[in-house]
Amino acid sequence: MNSKKSRMKKLIILSTIIVIFLSCSVNEKPVFLKVENIEVVESTSEYVTLSADAFFLNPNDIGGELQSEGIKVIVNDIEMATVSSEAFKVPAKKEFSIPLKTNIPSDKIFNLDNLGGLLNSILSKKVKVQYTGDIKYKVLGFSHIYAVDKTEYVKVKL
Repeated sequence: MNSKKSRMKKLIILSTIIVIFLSCSVNEKPVFLKVENIEVVESTSEYVTLSADAFFLNPNDIGGELQSEGIKVIVNDIEMATVSSEAFKVPAKKEFSIPLKTNIPSDKIFNLDNLGGLLNSILSKKVKVQYTGDIKYKVLGFSHIYAVDKTEYVKVKL
């Protein structure tokens, strides 16, 4: 009799675990909301550091992993750098952001090919910055790629 109760208890626990696992939704991909906060973080004679935040909303009960792969940073219509980062853990049922940060050599910005854009930037004290590329989401064998293409005019201190 005791053995039947023990088996019944194990069956109930196992059934509960299976129902909980199956009720977790993973069928929706996180929603890409926006890229914001593009700014010049630091500017020295050697490099200019730009940063931005990519915002997402994960409606799933289970988190996952996001990775930016080869996001290009274009300044005044000239490709300057590529952002690649380590994987970021995606929280379940939450809005979150991942940082997109890159260092651009100053001599790449201030070269002769970029002279027209540079003069315009000096006069307006603004630089046109574009982030374009892909961010990849992975969870339990499911993956999705988000296309990022965001342009902003960023104030610079000269």
